[in-house]
Amino acid sequence: MNRQRWTLLSDPWRTQLWPVPSLCVALAVMLGVVLPRLDARLDDKLPDSVTAYLFSGGPEAARTVLSAVAGSLITVTSLTFSLTVVTLQLASSQFSPRLLRTFNRDRVVHVSLGLLLATFTYALTVLRTVRASLSGQAAFVPQISVTVAFLLALVCVLTLVVFLAHLSRQIRVEWIMRRVHAETDATIRRVLHHDTTAAITATAAPPTAPEHAVLLCADGSGFLNAIDERTLLAAAVDNQAVVLVDRLPGDSLVAGTPIARAWPVDGSSVLPESKRAALATCVHRAVWTGFERTAAQDVAFGLRQLVDVVVKALSPGVNDPTTAVHGLGHIAVLMCELAGRNLGSRLLCDADGHIRLVLRRPGFAELLELAVSQPRRYGAADPVVLSRLATMLREVAWSAVGTAQHAAVAGHLERLVDTVTHQNFDTDDNELLRNDIQRVRHALVGRWQQDGSAP
Repeated sequence: MNRQRWTLLSDPWRTQLWPVPSLCVALAVMLGVVLPRLDARLDDKLPDSVTAYLFSGGPEAARTVLSAVAGSLITVTSLTFSLTVVTLQLASSQFSPRLLRTFNRDRVVHVSLGLLLATFTYALTVLRTVRASLSGQAAFVPQISVTVAFLLALVCVLTLVVFLAHLSRQIRVEWIMRRVHAETDATIRRVLHHDTTAAITATAAPPTAPEHAVLLCADGSGFLNAIDERTLLAAAVDNQAVVLVDRLPGDSLVAGTPIARAWPVDGSSVLPESKRAALATCVHRAVWTGFERTAAQDVAFGLRQLVDVVVKALSPGVNDPTTAVHGLGHIAVLMCELAGRNLGSRLLCDADGHIRLVLRRPGFAELLELAVSQPRRYGAADPVVLSRLATMLREVAWSAVGTAQHAAVAGHLERLVDTVTHQNFDTDDNELLRNDIQRVRHALVGRWQQDGSAP
């Protein structure tokens, strides 16, 4: 199984809070059943050097210890859940609702909740095996099991300390943006191939669908999360067809609306009904939809999250331009990385080198539009934000490859100039922005003007 397919299959599980705690609880029940039985076999045979480190109290003391562990841990678990919910609410209201996936997939939260619930469950399971001396029945205290419960309680105390420290870091906006940046960078490296040539252009132009191309429709509504390339390519080859998917990962789909077109590989006739049905079935199987966007194949999703943080920081209710500037720094790094990648439509060929599958992907101009337009619009009244936008365009212009990418940067530069022109800034701010804009023009022609020097 290749890396992309594994990412698609595992992503829904990694963003859920319940799988790891549920697994931990199941293991705790098994351990709570097996260990007392082991105790019944070994307790009388253990040497004194070992029993000296085991629980040595009677049935009442064992019940007290296990009850204290179970009672305290369910309280701590409730506190942990409450703090997690508060963190999710803060991230949703203060930064962006689309950041909740970052918190939900946090392994520290998963393991902490799992360990706390598992220790509580284990203590209750062992508690049922402790018995006092009755007529015809000897007392039984599972020494190993109670000792393990005590050790697990100590581990849970340390886990709570680690969880609180992790949570205090997790709600910092710098950490949030770094996590989104890292996830987006991983998606870029997984989905896009680095271009080793001097130009970011496909080796062949994407084919244009003929008028008689048949439409292939979605069978479910939601966001287009991923496309199984291998399945679609194999179906196109088997049915002697060319398939063009004209919807992007991250697009919102409506069941019954077209998402792809198909036509015979020779382009001279209409696909037979049997092949249409086969391709339609394949599209239904190969297109993965969901009711939230994911970063599995959606390169623009990370940019969307960072832009949301920037826009939220620029809102009157938050008014935090420093966070906006930091967010633009992360966006600039990602855009410079994207400038060196093969963007635009992905063309997949058969064994003979004929194009059989065309997957639409965002181009550099679309991604730059996403990265720049809203921050420029909502930060138009702040010269610091506009200055950072100009600096970002300068950095992207320096990293851009090819005429098309430079033209996209130049277009946004002119829109930034127009925004600055319509603001009522003082002389110093206008001079600062004029210098920043001039440095972008120099970067577009391959010159890096020294900061602080006259342009």
